Parts: sequence; structure tokens; C-alpha cells
Amino acid sequence: MSIRTRLTLQFVAILGVTLLLFSSAIYFFTQQARREAFSESLFARARIVAHVYLDGTRRSDEASRASYRLYLRQFYRTLPEEEVRVFDADNQVVFEEGLAGRVAIPLALLNAVREDGREILLEDDHRQTVGLLYRDALRGDFVVVASSVDADSRQKLQDLLTVLTFGLLASFVIVGIGGWFFAGQALKPMQRIIQEVDSITASDLHRRLSQADGQDEVSLLAQRFNSLLNRLETAFAGQRTFVRDASHELRTPLAAIIGQLEVALLQQERSQQEYRQVLQNTLDAARLLKDLTNGLLQIARASDDPSQVPRSLVRLDELLLQAHEEVHRRHPTCRIDLEFSESSEVPNRLPFAVLGNEALLLSAFLNILENACKFSAASAQPVVASLFCSRTRVRLTVRDQGMGMTEADRQQVFVPFFRAESVRTVPGHGIGLPLTAKIMELHEGEIRIESQLGQGTAVSLELPSIL
Repeated sequence: MSIRTRLTLQFVAILGVTLLLFSSAIYFFTQQARREAFSESLFARARIVAHVYLDGTRRSDEASRASYRLYLRQFYRTLPEEEVRVFDADNQVVFEEGLAGRVAIPLALLNAVREDGREILLEDDHRQTVGLLYRDALRGDFVVVASSVDADSRQKLQDLLTVLTFGLLASFVIVGIGGWFFAGQALKPMQRIIQEVDSITASDLHRRLSQADGQDEVSLLAQRFNSLLNRLETAFAGQRTFVRDASHELRTPLAAIIGQLEVALLQQERSQQEYRQVLQNTLDAARLLKDLTNGLLQIARASDDPSQVPRSLVRLDELLLQAHEEVHRRHPTCRIDLEFSESSEVPNRLPFAVLGNEALLLSAFLNILENACKFSAASAQPVVASLFCSRTRVRLTVRDQGMGMTEADRQQVFVPFFRAESVRTVPGHGIGLPLTAKIMELHEGEIRIESQLGQGTAVSLELPSIL
């Protein structure tokens, strides 16, 4: 079922129930009002009959009394199927008029009238019977019982029920048509969004939805979708750049390997030393290719969904010692001084502890330590790695006194395969810092770089600590 149909049905149901309750209330209160008005008419008739009976019985002969009653009947309207009886103190009928004797009056009704002064008995088909206690100073108390059918209310209520029924059915039709039309108008922006989304492909991710300039829910949805398109466009652009750069970097060692092997095959006879040199050059190119491939795999791993990366409790002080030992093995001539400090607010049980992936964090530490060693090889000053722990953060700062970089180069260091002009002669692929930045992003951490050309570089990694 479409949203348009569902909204129409819901709108018709809500308004239909409201109109049904309203119509029922109108019918009920109209019926009550007419019933009460008819009851008062019967009580008035009962009082008139009692008065006529008492005045008529005071006359001298029966002919005079009958003439008196006939005279008074000319001044009031007879009710439909009217029946009036007057009972004396012994519950004997002393006067009756209309359809006398139709139904016997229950004794319980007469007793209730004598106790309460008046009583109403509702019967079927809009018939009412009322009882009235009429007191006379000379002749005592009488019970006057009047009964009649409210034919006028019966007809009026039937007409009202017919009008309300047809009005309710007509309202359903009108509301259904109107609801279908207005639901279509309300969903028209959604249909336009669907058409625009269907027309966007991977080749034109620069396009955006046109319904994002309002403040309603549809505009907010379009704004969120445009934000998603922004992220997709950035990701696709980064992917294309990454593939292009990776292909270029992979081509260099492969070309070197192929070239060395082709040159070796051109000459039929070579000395053992020449063959060893070819094999050594091929091995160096293969190692370069391996390092580059490992770097690409690490970047791909660091780009995974953070929720899919296994995490555990990691002590960064122990991890720094492990990274220091590995870098010293790779660069034995590089001196790295370690400094550890912590705030007085840090509990002694968990110093330098974070929640993270140990392998990825170790790779980040190795990258910045190895970069510091490579880019400060010509400096006599040692590399200083300072690990500081506060109550909420753990920060590693690696500072060297090497060649440094310009501000323009510093802005580009997190782009994969970027190599500044000043470090083209230093071995590397431009993968370390982009990989470290992605690892920090996975761990909800931050990486900051401060550098000036000729004055060294300071790289800071900051992670949330566990208390």
C-alpha cells in the first residue's frame, strides 16, 4: 500500500470517527430534549385533566358535568393515542379519558407517584406514561396518569437520522477525494526527490537534490541526502586518487624488476659479480614493492568500519617501548630519547591505558618514530618521544630537529603518496602519515603536526584514555 493511499485512509478514518461521534451526540441530545419536552407536555395535560375533573364533579348533574368537559376540550390539543386516568386514594379509577383501559396501570407506578409526587415510565415506540400527584384541600389526593405517543418526535428523529446518515456518507466521499488530492500534493516533493535520485549515477555525483532549501521534513531529508552525496563524492574522488597514485607507485618497482631481468637476459654470458648485482637490484625493488603493498593493505585496513575493528585494553607506554625497540633495530644509528609523565589526577591502576587495536596503534607509533629518524638523519640532535597522560587523554609527541617542511607541504602530508620536494631524496612512499591519520580517526583520536622548514617537526597523537 502506497503512502498516499495510507494517508488518505487514515485521514478518512479519523474524520469519519469524529463525524460519527458528533452525529451520535447530536441525535442523543436531540432525543433527550424532545423526550423531556414531551414529558412536560404530559404533566401539563395531567394537571389540566385533574383540574377539569374536580371542577366538573362539583356541578349539580351529570349533563352539566359532561357539557363542562366538552367545553374545556375545545381549548387544548389532543395528544396522539392519548389516555388519561384519575385514581382516588383507594387506587380506584374515578375518571378516564381517551383510549381508556388499553393497558392496566401497574400498582407500583401509583405507589411511586404517591411517594415522589411524580413519575415517568418510558415505553416502546416513543410512548410515555407519566404519573402526577394532585392534591385537593376538600377531596384529598388523587393520582393522575397520562399516557401518549410522541409521534412528532418519532418523525423528527427519523428525519434527523436520515439526514445524519446521508450527510456522514457524503462526508466520507468528499473527505476521501480531498484526502487523496492533498496527500498527492504533500507527497509531490517526495516524488520529485525520487526522480532526481534515480537520475544520479556514479559519473555525476556532483549533482544535488533541489528540495533542500526549506525547513520542513522533506527539505531536511533532501539536506541529509545531499550531505550523503557530498561524502560519497569525496570518497569516490579519494578512491580514484588513491588508485591512480597507487598504480603509479607500484609501477616504479615493477618496472625496475622487469628492466633488470631484461638487461640480464640480453647478454648471453655475464660474470658472477654482474649476476649478483642484478639479483641484488631485483631484491631491492621487490622489497620496495613489498613495503608499498603492506602500506596499501594497512591503509585499507585502517579505512574499515570502526565497529568492525577489534579493540582491547592497550598500555601506550608499553607500546611505545616496543615501537622504540623496533625502530632502533631498523635505524641503529638514530638516537630516540623517551619521556613519560602523567597528571596527578590519573589513577595509579591504569596509567597510559586506552581502548584500541594494538596492531594499528603500533603501526602509527612506528610510522611517526621512523619518519623522525629518516628526516633528521643529518642532525646531531636526538629524537625526543614524550608520552603524557591526563585524566581524559593520552598524548604522544615525537619531536625531531631535522629538515622540517613548509606550511604548504604541511597541509598536504595526509594525502596518500604525497612527497614534499625537500624529502624526495629520502626513501619512502608517502603512506605513513595518511595511515596514521586514519588510525587516529578509527580510535576517535587526533593527530597534529607542527613544523618549520629547517627547524624540525613535532607530531602529536592524542587518544581518549580509560579511567
